[in-house]
Amino acid sequence: MNGTRVEVEELDTAHGPARIHLRRPADDVRGLMVLGPGASGSIRAADLELAVRIAGESGLVAALVEPPYVVAGRRVPPRGSAPDESFVTVVEHLSARFPGALITGGRSYGSRVACRTAAVLVPTGVLCLAFPEHPPGKPERSRQPELDPVTVPVLVVQGASDPFGCPSETASARVLVVPGDHSLKKGLPEAADAIRNWLTARLG
Repeated sequence: MNGTRVEVEELDTAHGPARIHLRRPADDVRGLMVLGPGASGSIRAADLELAVRIAGESGLVAALVEPPYVVAGRRVPPRGSAPDESFVTVVEHLSARFPGALITGGRSYGSRVACRTAAVLVPTGVLCLAFPEHPPGKPERSRQPELDPVTVPVLVVQGASDPFGCPSETASARVLVVPGDHSLKKGLPEAADAIRNWLTARLG
């Protein structure tokens, strides 16, 4: 992660151990950002690394979470509530250690988990990178109902040609469309500016 020392630890959850990759800011800690990966479980995506870097610049401890199914060697999330419950366990554990502002979020599937758990965790904000509005080619299977109930501020960064579609804005959610596809690689400069400004507003 860009040469910065990363602390790696495992945390037991009701569904098996989760693996947490922590990066601390150089200066005083103002809070915490916890991000989950896409369904495959990779935490090496360019947009996740970008968000982690900006979190550190903003004084936040940044945590990338490998869910229990990933730690167990699987590449597909289990059905049911296990991913959400595990994420809540990790966030509650970390927020007790690093009080202050709390930003949750993730990439693709991880952003869905963050939206579904926002009512329980009540974060300062939710950061959604490439929210998968629907499976490719199946717009009738919308995930908008996972985003609509979120009442805390949400920033969605979405590629203009993302085959997973683009969610609609809500009273709480702002959607920024950037160049590129689901990877967001072509839109990283625009994403960086938006994430930085959004975090500044959340942190006061």
